[in-house]
Amino acid sequence: MTATAVVGAVLVGSAACGTVEQLSAGKKLDEAFEKLASEKSISFELDLDTDAHSLRALDASMDPEPGEEMSDEAADLISGAKISVTVQSKKPIGESGEKDYVGMALKISTKDGDLTEYRVIGDYTYIRSDVNALGKAMGFPVPSMKDLPPEAGGLKKVLEGEWVKIDTKEMEKTTAEMGAEPGATPAPEPTLDAKAQKQLLEALRQTVAREVVFRTAGDKDGSEHITATAPFRTLITEFLGEIRPLAKSLPPGMELPTDKDLKDAPNAKVSADFTLRNGELTEVSVDLAGLAENAKVKKLGLVVRISEGQKPTAPAGATELDMEEILGGFGAAMMDDEALFEDDAFLGDEAFIEDGAFLEEAA
Repeated sequence: MTATAVVGAVLVGSAACGTVEQLSAGKKLDEAFEKLASEKSISFELDLDTDAHSLRALDASMDPEPGEEMSDEAADLISGAKISVTVQSKKPIGESGEKDYVGMALKISTKDGDLTEYRVIGDYTYIRSDVNALGKAMGFPVPSMKDLPPEAGGLKKVLEGEWVKIDTKEMEKTTAEMGAEPGATPAPEPTLDAKAQKQLLEALRQTVAREVVFRTAGDKDGSEHITATAPFRTLITEFLGEIRPLAKSLPPGMELPTDKDLKDAPNAKVSADFTLRNGELTEVSVDLAGLAENAKVKKLGLVVRISEGQKPTAPAGATELDMEEILGGFGAAMMDDEALFEDDAFLGDEAFIEDGAFLEEAA
């Protein structure tokens, strides 16, 4: 839906501006996104283009509570992290619904090696992590082998960084039930109906037509660049103004910020650069440093590199875990170590546990 919105916005913007350059940019991006949408698998790498100094400066500008400041370890880890994603479907990606996807793989790596990897193949979710590195960066202690009960042998594989697998439906059911009232039926995921989606896309197209400027440029290596630039606060304010009449169609909990809420948002210009090679989209980069409004934030951007889709495969030799073993094993480890009860960083807040992130990070 995002790709469709971007392409539609470009084309409407081209028609509104009526320049040869805008029309050319719109057509080329349209064709590039059509090629992506026709593929049955897509692989891409997301890179946070920043450095540890800029991240710490950005964190400091947000006035964190004492003790909540970003640690040097976390800043170093985040600044050097890359996220690799592969998605495979039975149908072309542009025609796929949730039930059409047959495989997904996600890996977070740093300069020191793989941090965590997550695959969904068939009925199982496969996970492996460098638990000690995650715990150090996130500020929570990790149970040691000796803290685990004898029956929790599978969790020892987790702590050793080996592959484990969990029944996906069982995991989804358990995480949905955590924090719910006994006997309560988990609430369905909020969704937009087809009519509301169409109206949102049209609102985005109209906003981009008015506010975004496109430029094209060649490169020495034969690739072509299309740059889209717009003032951030103006773009967001105009877009929200377009969709306010649709507020009643939005799922519960999706409250729109008011113009008053946005008045202090930065209005620096943000640019997105699309790289095309032989008509195919290979990279998208966004420079966000201007939004920080902090001279110490020298480097802050996002880069997405797109490559030929790979088929996600199930890792061999994964140890199967069930949810009772996961909850019971880590629960016993915490009970054996009184200090863990006193450490809020490990227990986390209720939302962190309820949304299932605890289970994925633990695994």
